[in-house]
Amino acid sequence: MISPYLVPFDQSFDLSSSPTTPPADAPGKKALKKELKDLVDELDELQRVFYADDRFSLLLVFQAMDAAGKDSTIRSVLSGVNPQGCQVYSFKKPSKEELEHDFLWRTAKCLPERGRIGVFNRSYYEETLVVRVHPEYLQGQRIQMPENLDDLWPERYRAIREHERHLANNNTVILKFWLNVSKEEQKNRFLDRLQRPEKNWKFEAGDLTERGYWDDYMHAYQDMLNATSTEVAPWYAIPADDKPFMRKEVARIIVDKLKSLQLQYPKISSEEQAKFTQYEAQLLGEE
Repeated sequence: MISPYLVPFDQSFDLSSSPTTPPADAPGKKALKKELKDLVDELDELQRVFYADDRFSLLLVFQAMDAAGKDSTIRSVLSGVNPQGCQVYSFKKPSKEELEHDFLWRTAKCLPERGRIGVFNRSYYEETLVVRVHPEYLQGQRIQMPENLDDLWPERYRAIREHERHLANNNTVILKFWLNVSKEEQKNRFLDRLQRPEKNWKFEAGDLTERGYWDDYMHAYQDMLNATSTEVAPWYAIPADDKPFMRKEVARIIVDKLKSLQLQYPKISSEEQAKFTQYEAQLLGEE
């Protein structure tokens, strides 16, 4: 089933018409939580077969503005998955070592191996978002700059598309989620962090600074989504103002994708089965 939130591959995505709230006929909060629980249970079963099948790796990429719900969505959707089969990485300000490499290096070394799920909480896409909004960050990368800075972003989009195609050609399944929160809802969540002591730790003054660049970020997101949503690495623009709905939609997309892979447990050959019979008899014959 094709999600209504799939970013099309023909560069026709219009951020201004992308919803941040669920459709009018969406289920209520209680029903959404029940559906998410069922999907989490289903994902748990699928992950077991995914691990045993050992043909694919799964990469989940999450991008969003601050307070959109990346952390809670990752936690909620993957709450039932065996931790041994899942790896989560959060990418923030690059370290000195990371700046000594190309912009894809720090994420490339964290990619999941076959049979495992890898989660990127932010990713190499930061290099076309925050760096685009704050081009002064490029000084630390010491790269050869084009005469016109606007020429840099299409080049980075191309590098990302080629990178993701290479991963897909080597059996990495890629799903990318942009959690589309509205500016008004972000404001409410910032206020919640300021007014509730148990959430004070989540607030940073820099969050307000970045909020001042909202329009610049939206422009960067629209260009990035249009340039890098492909058949092998699609983007999904998920409404994020309602967290239960958002989490359910993310879980549904992941479950549907894993189902499409026709996963199966490894089959045992007749020779191995004969040995199993011998081993069974040996165990049953123990005193």
